[in-house]
Amino acid sequence: MERKNFLRSLLIGAVSTPVIIDACKKSSETPTTTTATGGSSNSNCVVAPTETEGPFPTKAPASYVRSDITEGKSGYKLTAKITIGNSNNNCSALAGAIVDIWHCDAEGNYSEYGGTGMQSTNYQSVHFLRGRQTTDTNGLVTFTSIFPGWYSGRATHIHVHIYNAAGNSLKVTQIAFPEGSGTAVALVNGYSKGMSGYTYNKNDNVFSDDTSGIEIATVTGSLSAGFELKMQISVPA
Repeated sequence: MERKNFLRSLLIGAVSTPVIIDACKKSSETPTTTTATGGSSNSNCVVAPTETEGPFPTKAPASYVRSDITEGKSGYKLTAKITIGNSNNNCSALAGAIVDIWHCDAEGNYSEYGGTGMQSTNYQSVHFLRGRQTTDTNGLVTFTSIFPGWYSGRATHIHVHIYNAAGNSLKVTQIAFPEGSGTAVALVNGYSKGMSGYTYNKNDNVFSDDTSGIEIATVTGSLSAGFELKMQISVPA
């Protein structure tokens, strides 16, 4: 069964010889106005839209408190810098928030799952590309990972689940990547899979209604040096 049935700028540095590192629910909060994505806006403070956790959510997130989530997977290096803001306080930095992220590997597979028709490769006993960090005084968490691959029905993406310091869920959302000529998505070119059959953001079940691009991160870098992702996610806290 295709996974899409379960789900709904940037400048790239000059590219040199690729160096592979060896490690590769949509609803809105109560808004003043509502964006096309299901996120909401209060003055100039945009609340991140709520998205599905998908069919591969982290099963035991507290067990993987770490900033480097590569866990032996190979791929182009990605440093993800995610800033959490409090939409109830003009999107000011939210310190002490717990942030979980997870995404697929270069081949499009998730850890903690597999051995089924939805993902034939069995990765039930491993936990790569999943991790948890707590925001600093600037609301920032930083993860070292690899650039995600892709799989049928979905654009390149990262899942995010944000909790308050007490462990209560504040938001489940997803991060999209810029697309088009010269972008990181184009340079990575789906790793060995290429881009034939790739689902772009405009056709993605989750991102297709994001007409204002609030779910799209800023991604810079190159294949040789690796990529850096920056994303602001504001939640009601």
